[in-house]
Amino acid sequence: MRTNRAVTALSLSALLLAGCGGAPTPMEEEQEESPEMQEDPFQQGDEPATADSPTASPEVSATFQPYEEGVTAVTYDEAVPEGAQVDVSVSNEGDDSTTFRLQVSGLEPDREYGAHVHTEPCGEQPDDSGPHYQDEVDPEQPSTNPEYANPDNEVWLDFTTDAEGNATSDATVNWEPRSDEANSVVIHTEHTMTEPGMAGQAGDRLACVNLPM
Repeated sequence: MRTNRAVTALSLSALLLAGCGGAPTPMEEEQEESPEMQEDPFQQGDEPATADSPTASPEVSATFQPYEEGVTAVTYDEAVPEGAQVDVSVSNEGDDSTTFRLQVSGLEPDREYGAHVHTEPCGEQPDDSGPHYQDEVDPEQPSTNPEYANPDNEVWLDFTTDAEGNATSDATVNWEPRSDEANSVVIHTEHTMTEPGMAGQAGDRLACVNLPM
């Protein structure tokens, strides 16, 4: 009789031990079924932006028109005809350099033009766009000193149109424009001069494109 009771007790103990070590607990089941507890959190969405991430790039496409409030591209002279097209873009890939691109179509064929970034928005009068934007500002304005009026300190986008009146010009500088201080691209009558006393000059202002940077 005592033997049967001992066997029964041993059997119950074995069953209890098997129950404790066999089936997973609710907590263990939750841990096994929750992938977010095992995966890198950055795999759940986009990685955060860093200092090297590209920034937004100003860009405009417009048709030249006579001045009117709200017009993006203004023509002041028939050398840039009403209806001609212009595209301007500014790009920065996270370093200190900035690339400017100017594309035009429908201008006078086989002709030289000057072009620069200016400080003020386009206005009713050609001179309303202010002076050239300069990374290091010449204390004497208008600036004609080659130490300041040069393609490294300003943005020069001079171009020569082809037989159809089209052209593309690029300029890269080793700096970024200061916020709200560069607001337009102005097209001039001739390529930009470089000699002292005339540096940066390119004749009359024929047209202007608003492009806040």
